[in-house]
Amino acid sequence: MAKEHHSVLPRPMTNSRMAAIPGPGPVGRDPSALSSWGLAIARALQARGHAPAPLFARAGLDFAALADPEARYPVRSTARLWRLAVEETGDPCFGLEVARHVSPTTFHALGFSILSSSTLCEVFERIVRYFRFVSDAATMTFEDRGDRYRFAMRSASGEPPADEAVDAFFALTVRLCRLLTDRTFAPLLVELRRPQPPAAAPFARCFRAPITFASSDNALILDKIACEQRLSGANPEVARSNDEVVARALGRMDQARFTDRVRAAIVERLPSGEPLQSEVARAVGSSTRGLQRKLAADGTTYAALVDDTRRGLAIAYARDSRYSLTEVAYLLGFSGGNNFTRAFRRWTGKSPSEYRR
Repeated sequence: MAKEHHSVLPRPMTNSRMAAIPGPGPVGRDPSALSSWGLAIARALQARGHAPAPLFARAGLDFAALADPEARYPVRSTARLWRLAVEETGDPCFGLEVARHVSPTTFHALGFSILSSSTLCEVFERIVRYFRFVSDAATMTFEDRGDRYRFAMRSASGEPPADEAVDAFFALTVRLCRLLTDRTFAPLLVELRRPQPPAAAPFARCFRAPITFASSDNALILDKIACEQRLSGANPEVARSNDEVVARALGRMDQARFTDRVRAAIVERLPSGEPLQSEVARAVGSSTRGLQRKLAADGTTYAALVDDTRRGLAIAYARDSRYSLTEVAYLLGFSGGNNFTRAFRRWTGKSPSEYRR
């Protein structure tokens, strides 16, 4: 049953880039997606009278991160959120509903680039080029097939997007095409890997095209003439300007990914003692100087990253009674218990045993 509630969408916050709720697990970065999808899910849930925040918590996602324009959610957690939303609403076609709560500006500068494109071909080419800004769990292709084009999504990792996420993305794509051309736009064919839902009428109403469920790919087959016609809102200068903004955002994302790789290499080597910078640089495919330069661009240094990694692990291990404090010191690469105790007191103001109590 729908629940009565007031609007609970989050207020602006700062610096919540990878917005899963912290917990034990390997250091590194899972495939991720822009949290803008989460905002659309939250709005769709609210529109149906369901409170979104509890579902985000159950999925392991930081609800407050929705207010950060560059926050990202792990795809694995977002897939759980999609499943929970379908259970909550009882609607296997919920992804199509979510697409109605997304506007072109939801995806920031990329949305403005798309709105300023000269043709639908340019729209699809921009999506292919910058899709990893939206999600790096899949890749897009746009292929010339004679009298038609094929716009397809392929999983780029072992954790594919949820079926509902694909539904929402393709529904949004068709809505964008109608916005840029006219309301009669429709693909020639829609191919979806998902099984056919019990009631497929919402898909027919959304796409106004033949739909093949349980297909080998997720794809839209598009009319070539419609894709090549010039759009009335074309503005190449605005499009290029926003392309640059997206490219800078991707650069920040790639830099964060490099830092995560360095952190993971440090964690892997800590039980053998504090790892040498040159050793970690080789592990991530970089020179020592290149590693220093890239970490500096992310506002940190190798020594600071080692210290921060040790601090985070030390606190997590100290909370876990399965590890003795001697084992913790070993796992963090300290040569003796006294060195570990001094470092822990510097981090927390307490000795490890005091903190554990």
